[in-house]
Amino acid sequence: MEYTSLYRRFRPRRFSEIRGQEHVVAALRNAVREDRVLHAYLLSGPRGTGKTTAARVLAKALNCTAVVDGEPCCECESCVSMDAGTSFDLHELDAASNNKVDDMRDLLARVALGTPGRIKVYLLDEVHMLTAGAENALLKTLEEPPDHVVFVLATTEPHKVVETIRSRSQHLELNLLPATELESLVRDVIAEADLDVDEDGISHVVRAGRGSARDALSALDRVVAGGITRDETSTDELLAALAERDTARALAALAAGITRGREPRVTGEALLGSLREAFLIAMGVPPTQLAAADRERAERFAEMVTPVVTTRALEVLGTALIDMRRSPDPRVDLEVALVRLTASEVAGAGDPAVLEALVRRVEKLEVALAGGAAVAVPGSGATPPPPPPPLRRTGPAAEGRARLAAASVESPPVGSPEPAEEVAVQSAAGEEPVLATRPVAEAPAGPATVVTSEELVVAWGGDLLDRLGRKARARFSAARFVAVEDGTAVMALPNEPHMRRCEDMRAELEQVLSDRFGGTVPVRLVVDGDASAPVAPQVVATPVVEESIDLDGLVDADMSEGSTVEKLTQAFPGASLVDPV
Repeated sequence: MEYTSLYRRFRPRRFSEIRGQEHVVAALRNAVREDRVLHAYLLSGPRGTGKTTAARVLAKALNCTAVVDGEPCCECESCVSMDAGTSFDLHELDAASNNKVDDMRDLLARVALGTPGRIKVYLLDEVHMLTAGAENALLKTLEEPPDHVVFVLATTEPHKVVETIRSRSQHLELNLLPATELESLVRDVIAEADLDVDEDGISHVVRAGRGSARDALSALDRVVAGGITRDETSTDELLAALAERDTARALAALAAGITRGREPRVTGEALLGSLREAFLIAMGVPPTQLAAADRERAERFAEMVTPVVTTRALEVLGTALIDMRRSPDPRVDLEVALVRLTASEVAGAGDPAVLEALVRRVEKLEVALAGGAAVAVPGSGATPPPPPPPLRRTGPAAEGRARLAAASVESPPVGSPEPAEEVAVQSAAGEEPVLATRPVAEAPAGPATVVTSEELVVAWGGDLLDRLGRKARARFSAARFVAVEDGTAVMALPNEPHMRRCEDMRAELEQVLSDRFGGTVPVRLVVDGDASAPVAPQVVATPVVEESIDLDGLVDADMSEGSTVEKLTQAFPGASLVDPV
């Protein structure tokens, strides 16, 4: 008797035998039980998850003469013929090879013909491969087929199926099997087929299946035939080399895999998949399709390295796999990627310990530079020159800063009576100016600091505005510092209403200034038109002595001087004024 592959020999014959697809099984079995079968179904999912099997079981249940609770009996003539592949009630078409308009027209021409059973089922596999013309030819019949016809469309890429077809069918998605479910299936098949497979072989089968029942049973066939090899892709060695940053070990593992006939791209993809598994486990989201051995390997690698190292390895390997597509020797791209990941000089760039050491070095340099100490350049061998003496700045700005510093030192302590200053007030015309007192604004609590308008402008143009809250940042975005008067920063705003709105946020602005300059910086808000220049102290008006003018010495000014005619004459040399007629 001819040998039958395990995935064909143990293909499910009833809905109850389909594993891991309870939602799909419930929808189809309930539709058969309650006689609510739709005219079209779209089954999608990865390879080997049971799309074609579910369609065949549905066809058996629709034509079975002894249906029990929505399940086919698998003993009547209709069920036996469908299991044997000789039934006229099930028509399977590979849309990948029969994807033209003529192929679809031939199929649709036979749709109205009757069959021995009650329902004729058309199974179109890989329906996303149909051409645009074939899809359009299928649309009308798919939407309104005869009463005795049911369409089942299967695809691994549902996003490539046009929306007009998806909207005319009920979409059911099949999923990959978890590792526990797949291992249970493999053990049941081994027991039923009386196979001799050890635990290592079962682990290899589950690992090779990757959630696909058909791939797992195909791998089981290979294990039974003795075609299993140890560490086929050298993934374990490569992961160990990455964790230990051993370049020689990584290149040796890659060369060993290539010697066994493994393509560099296959090795790179296997390593990338293992790194992804380790990254997910490190993030607390382990994949459900992992076998026990793969899970232990991923957990071991995740404990040896940090997530930063794993993330960088994923990026470098992903780029290498893309470059390998157009490389004359793909092996070189993978070798260069492994060297980048294992060389200590390069791999250490993403290590948190190395980054922390660099931060400490930078902090020491900043402290040394702030204190005026000399910093030697590593490897130069020369003693750095002593720092130059501090420069003494002179000029009006330096004198102003000195006066402000002296004024801040002589300011009265907090809690003293409110001081007053005398100001000269100009009285009515012709009278002598009088002296009046006005209270001085009380400074905020805390030690005052001396800032200049230049420092405020520079800080405001830097990161000072970003330190404010969202609401304050929006209100002060149109403001600008214009001067510093008696230690108080003067901020100009566009108009009076805007200034009143910003007054509520002045305390937050002063707090940010205090944090920035290390002391209290009071702020006074003014309207922009009133603060174009610093306010100068008022001076007592001095009576002006009127000078006697000799009226006989006055002469009339030239009417043409500075007139429009003169300006036009200067703009157009050689022009002359012509009297109007």
